[in-house]
Amino acid sequence: MRIVRSTAAMQRLARQWQRQGQRVGFVPTMGYLHAGHLSLVQEARRRIGPVGQVVVSIYVNPTQFGPQEDLSRYPRDLKRDLRLCRAAGADVVFTPTDAEMYPGWGKAADEPAHGDARPTFSTYIVEEQLSRCMEGAARPTHFRGVTTVVAKLFNLVLPELTVFGAKDWQQAAIIQRMTHDLNFPVKIIVAPTVRALDGLALSSRNQYLDAAQRAQAVILSQAIKRARVAVRRKSMPAARLKTDLRNFIASAPLARLDYVEAFDPDTLTPVITAKRGTQLALAVFFGPTRLIDNGRL
Repeated sequence: MRIVRSTAAMQRLARQWQRQGQRVGFVPTMGYLHAGHLSLVQEARRRIGPVGQVVVSIYVNPTQFGPQEDLSRYPRDLKRDLRLCRAAGADVVFTPTDAEMYPGWGKAADEPAHGDARPTFSTYIVEEQLSRCMEGAARPTHFRGVTTVVAKLFNLVLPELTVFGAKDWQQAAIIQRMTHDLNFPVKIIVAPTVRALDGLALSSRNQYLDAAQRAQAVILSQAIKRARVAVRRKSMPAARLKTDLRNFIASAPLARLDYVEAFDPDTLTPVITAKRGTQLALAVFFGPTRLIDNGRL
């Protein structure tokens, strides 16, 4: 397995593969890998074949974190991640620095004539429709950072296909829209959410939870199951379903609901009537730790 640290080296390698006609599968991550990430690597390998190239990026992207979020304490363990990537069958791990990904980001440029100091990195990609609700409403600059870094990674890795996890349903939908709108020749694969035995969706942020919070965090997956049961036989008003789920989540003393939404899985438009095929998403705080989950009803 090869480790690439510079953007120039990654792009040279990708162009070499392109000239050779090699297929490339890509899995972007922020590291601190768990079984969910590794399932994406394995899915990329399955789809790209034994002789293709599977690239995993490990990069904690600063532009998708808000000012009060956990950028500085986001878990990192590169040695462990590299070991897991090798075992999962990755061919290349791309681990750039902030300076590589965002040249001059956070630094002032030479002061212009009118006296305003300006950053030397100032170009972002903004998806304006699917990013308005749920995570986009709760974290206003989050998806701007996600779309920008993924577009940059696509330009560096030149993949044929990229695998994302269904746990971040809205993110996957936004990346699909960006890929379509900007004519990236990349197929987006959305792989199933991987869960612990008790149903909690695997997340790097789960390690923030103490024992009591971890025990109660299953309320997210239990809420999704409860909603599935509620609409199994007949549809119901989405407002009534959401009220029931708010009350259910409130039964976990350590849980603080951020949002719960029922929506069309393709357009992300909130629905008036919840029924089979509706997508449900929710975000819940346990202390300062914010967890998300979603599922098809």
